[in-house]
Amino acid sequence: MTTRDWQGKRVTVAGLGVSGIPAARVLHGLGAIVTVVNDGDDERAKAQAAELEAAGITVRLGDGATLPAGTELIVTAPGWKPDKPLFAAAAAAGVEIWGDVELAWRLRGPGAAPWLAVTGTNGKTTTVRMLASILEAAGLRTAAVGNIGVSLLDAVLGDETYDVLAVELSSYQLHWAPSLRAHSAVVLNLAPDHLDWHGSMEAYAADKGRIYEGNTVACVYNVADPATEDLVREADVEEGCRAIGFTLGTPGPSQLGVVDGILVDRAFVENRQKQAQELAEVSDVDPPAPHNIANALAAAALARAYGVEPAAVRDGLRAFRPDAHRIEYVDEVDGVAYVDDSKATNTHATEASLASYDPIVWIAGGLAKGATFDDLVEKSAKRLRGVVLIGADRALIAEALTRHAPEVPVVDLDRTDTGAMSAAVREAARLARPGDTVLLAPACASMDMFVNYNKRGEAFADAVRALAAERA
Repeated sequence: MTTRDWQGKRVTVAGLGVSGIPAARVLHGLGAIVTVVNDGDDERAKAQAAELEAAGITVRLGDGATLPAGTELIVTAPGWKPDKPLFAAAAAAGVEIWGDVELAWRLRGPGAAPWLAVTGTNGKTTTVRMLASILEAAGLRTAAVGNIGVSLLDAVLGDETYDVLAVELSSYQLHWAPSLRAHSAVVLNLAPDHLDWHGSMEAYAADKGRIYEGNTVACVYNVADPATEDLVREADVEEGCRAIGFTLGTPGPSQLGVVDGILVDRAFVENRQKQAQELAEVSDVDPPAPHNIANALAAAALARAYGVEPAAVRDGLRAFRPDAHRIEYVDEVDGVAYVDDSKATNTHATEASLASYDPIVWIAGGLAKGATFDDLVEKSAKRLRGVVLIGADRALIAEALTRHAPEVPVVDLDRTDTGAMSAAVREAARLARPGDTVLLAPACASMDMFVNYNKRGEAFADAVRALAAERA
């Protein structure tokens, strides 16, 4: 769309915050008549509203349900649920609803950088950052954008020129991005998550699958998760677009995988029936946990789909360092390793984390978000030396442990004060033996005790360092 298309167009932006405010400013700058609506009217919202109003943007606080008169388009924050009354009113009036990703896609100029897109229940951020590192190693101008790092609107409209973008997309963002068409894309995995927002696992998977629509070169899927391949089969792609699998085992034709500790490519080679291209060693991936190797293979597949040479895959993976609170080694105390995976906020992520160590003293609990824990505990029981439970929904994990790991000692910490994590670490240290790993992988959200998973991880790391100082 050109600037002329926006002149005088009445656009309602749903929601203040990290996506709503930039969208409102961009649209206003393009000449649209913008009204921002927001459910809340707390002090933070009032301060944000004042800034927008000073720029000439109308803001309506405390009423996110009523469609402003004359609205021709809604641009929504991704977190707004599809069943909001505002959207029902828009549908009745025949008004389109876009998310910020859709807006960014529509605002791309001629010759815009193609998008290599990543979604999945877990591993999105790590994979996108690995991908960006590989693309940089190939000498390409790129950025990790979307649900991470640089705003997509900034990437599309800013002064910086990119060759290609590594784009992280959540299921929320994909729901509101009907015209997105990536160069290549991957769904890393699928497990129940955000079902309160989507309404069902089927709806959640369908929104994830939107990332494959219109792909031009490659739809990358997880061989170990057949649901991701099903989404590829259902997608309407450009002629010639290929299905590319990744696996932790020996790859077949049109797959990337692992052979004798080497990441290899049998997809983007001249004779994929008989040849395999070495890309990197497992030891080049930090950390070399199984699920992180899978992330690296997915990133490599997207990079190879874009034409990146094998040496850049290796160099990019070697240069990559994971974000904090993602299976992050903290310290060793009395022969016991302490690992922070506070980002493991659901059972799928925690299962992958628990599979990386043995034996384990597991610190878990928080807000379950409707999750159940029987399958997780049953699969991981043999690895557990002991468990320390914290948080509001710890009883749900305790019940699963009683059913599937009754012999594992469990410490139930019934406290939510600022010293709770320190107590959890000390209890874990009491249960652990030299050679064990104390692993914070909560399988739950953090907001019952902490502002976010980052603060939870920081509290764990601080408690471990305090313990190390005492024992030194």
